[in-house]
Amino acid sequence: MNIRIVCVGKLKESYLRDAQKEYLKRLSRFCRIEVTEIDEEKAPEAASPAQEEKVRQKEAERIVRALGKNTMTIALALDGKEMDSVEFAREMENFMTSGKSDITFIIGGSTGLDISVLKSADYKLCLSKMTFPHQLARIILLEQIYRAFKIINNETYHK
Repeated sequence: MNIRIVCVGKLKESYLRDAQKEYLKRLSRFCRIEVTEIDEEKAPEAASPAQEEKVRQKEAERIVRALGKNTMTIALALDGKEMDSVEFAREMENFMTSGKSDITFIIGGSTGLDISVLKSADYKLCLSKMTFPHQLARIILLEQIYRAFKIINNETYHK
């Protein structure tokens, strides 16, 4: 299985980079995984809705260029499907058994994902109804992917 995480923005804090490195190392025994960082578009501090829309559109162009061919795309979105860790593991297992061996998760920037990315995604996933910084969402997603592989392989993992 090949997993990519395409995300807007870079991890600025060393503790987040360390967490990402650790989960990528743990996941390497289950799958090929890589993280692709897309440049975040600069936006004014108090951006208008129109300015935020322009930011999302520019980021969407970069995201589309970064997506591989023949990959299943899963966009992180507030209106996506919410599930617990066991359900997520079963969904991942379903993707794998149905021949979807290339999966790309997409994480937007601070203004979210453009509607074009959301509409073209094969699946929308909601990590939580709570709001997280997109950098922290990346770590949470990596942890949940790792947890899913542990569940799929009937390995113990803390609850």
